[in-house]
Amino acid sequence: MSDVNDFAVASEEAAVLAGLPEDEQALFAAMHPSDTYSPPDGYAERWRRISGIPAYATYARRALEAAAERVGAIGRGELPYAAEKAFTADEVAALGRAARTALFRDEPWLPALLDGLLPGVAVAPTAARTLPSQALLFELVRAGRDFPTPELVTAVRAARAATRHAGVPKQLEKNLKKVEANLVERVEVALRQPTLGFGPDGVLRRELGPYEAVVTAGAGGATLTWSKDGQALRSVPAPARRDHPAAVKELRDLVKRVDIQHRTLARALEAGWTADMIPPYRRWRAELAEHPVARAVVRRLVWEIETAPGRWQAVLPEFDALPDAPEDAAVRLWHPLRSDPRTVESWRDLLTERQLRQPFKQAFREIYRLTPAEEETRDHSDRFAGHLVHYRRMFALFRARSWTSRLLGPWDSGYDDAASRTLAAGEWEVGFHHVLADWSEEDVIASTDQVRFRRRTSGGMRPAPLTEVPPLVLSEAMRDVDLFVGVTSIAADPDWQEGGRRPYWEQAGFGELNGTATTRRDALARILPRLKIADRCALEERCLVVRGELSTYKIHLGSANIRMTPDDAYLCVVPAPRKSDGTVFLPFEDDRLSLILSKAFLLADDASITDDSILNQIKRHSS
Repeated sequence: MSDVNDFAVASEEAAVLAGLPEDEQALFAAMHPSDTYSPPDGYAERWRRISGIPAYATYARRALEAAAERVGAIGRGELPYAAEKAFTADEVAALGRAARTALFRDEPWLPALLDGLLPGVAVAPTAARTLPSQALLFELVRAGRDFPTPELVTAVRAARAATRHAGVPKQLEKNLKKVEANLVERVEVALRQPTLGFGPDGVLRRELGPYEAVVTAGAGGATLTWSKDGQALRSVPAPARRDHPAAVKELRDLVKRVDIQHRTLARALEAGWTADMIPPYRRWRAELAEHPVARAVVRRLVWEIETAPGRWQAVLPEFDALPDAPEDAAVRLWHPLRSDPRTVESWRDLLTERQLRQPFKQAFREIYRLTPAEEETRDHSDRFAGHLVHYRRMFALFRARSWTSRLLGPWDSGYDDAASRTLAAGEWEVGFHHVLADWSEEDVIASTDQVRFRRRTSGGMRPAPLTEVPPLVLSEAMRDVDLFVGVTSIAADPDWQEGGRRPYWEQAGFGELNGTATTRRDALARILPRLKIADRCALEERCLVVRGELSTYKIHLGSANIRMTPDDAYLCVVPAPRKSDGTVFLPFEDDRLSLILSKAFLLADDASITDDSILNQIKRHSS
């Protein structure tokens, strides 16, 4: 056995820490115990500093190698096996810190080590359904949740498949969702895409007896098809399910993994727009545009390639040939903020004509520029202040868009907060202030307030005037805030039209369009001529006007609220979800746009409405 087995993980760490300056020792003292995970403010910054300590980085590698060797020795029978006794509590804590350091540094030696350590610590060397150390397994996964890598995700999945413990796979799967969600924020790491065994054409073939299974990583998601002797089958053949159950499950799991990988890549590219972390042209082509799995996402986006110094050429790989450019040419995602209106319109026209839906809003993306009012206020924006929102929905959106925030409620320090998100590779931070307005068990209402920015300096994050915020950082931050307000505002909720909130409900529910609604209007202008109800519809500045047989209706493009002409009487319509028949193409995913179109189809044929609650409102208005 290697001398590494003589390495005392916990005491060696203590010796390393004792030799550090006091300010560096303090970084470790401030860490929260991993078993009560609640990252304090400045958590990532603290690990940035720890990971820059050479002596501790050296220790981290030696400690993890010692752990891997110990697990290997247990598996080979060279060390006695006792369930959950492979590592002490102090060793687990020290290895968790070592793993975070190595993951933060994205050490090149780490993937191979994790490939052995994680599965090894998850399965007993005997037939027992126990583990050498469940504590270390989940501590390493928690470390991966803090600083994830694609290789760690693969190693955790291998551990999940290997373990014989009944409850561990479910817990690992739950933690994996958090790891994969956080991977989005490590853009330079998330772009490192595994091939998952697919060929260059994005296809994986597997022979199971006389049957051939084909998994295709396509633009609409991964698909699994079956055939026999060249004849396509409608579903999984029963003999394959009976004789090769593990292989069939593996193929089905692969379909899910491809879909997750596509979503993670799309979210990482979108989240990293302000960071410009795309690799140079040669690597971008090989690792993204021509990658067997990633290509389905990458080729549906518009990219800019610096074909000559200062000259950027936009290309949509799904339809365009890649240009001749130097191997080290810079590559970046095209953004409408960096383009002229005519070019933006042409990209939108092309996507609509070709019916290509992008992985996320790009050509139809909203842009937000600094306003004169914000130049006057200097250090904050009131652009989205004063809105009443369903707080629980907004809090869920914070998490979905990678913002951090404390939960508001009737407890100490629960009255107000500033949700925050880092941008531009951690160089900028945006804060969205909001306060508790109304609390009940059924619903919680918050009121929105200022948006502020901070920038990284040698002394940490410091407030910055709006005029110094890079335009792309400002636009992307404001877009998120606009999304939070637009989706969760009570203006779109008819239950709030009565009572003391009615003035706000009226103003916001039928007022000027925000950025998202303006883009929605632009999309509708392209979609309407293709609809069978086109002759009954007209676009106004704020509304889609629909002419029915019984009345004429105005659907607000922001809230989707409806008024009837000529006196603007409110019409409450809650239509059942309308299944798409494939004839209505939407260039981007937007639940509010789908709702507006659903209401438009319903009201254009109002003579056929059978819902008494809707008919009675229309008849009362007409009489």
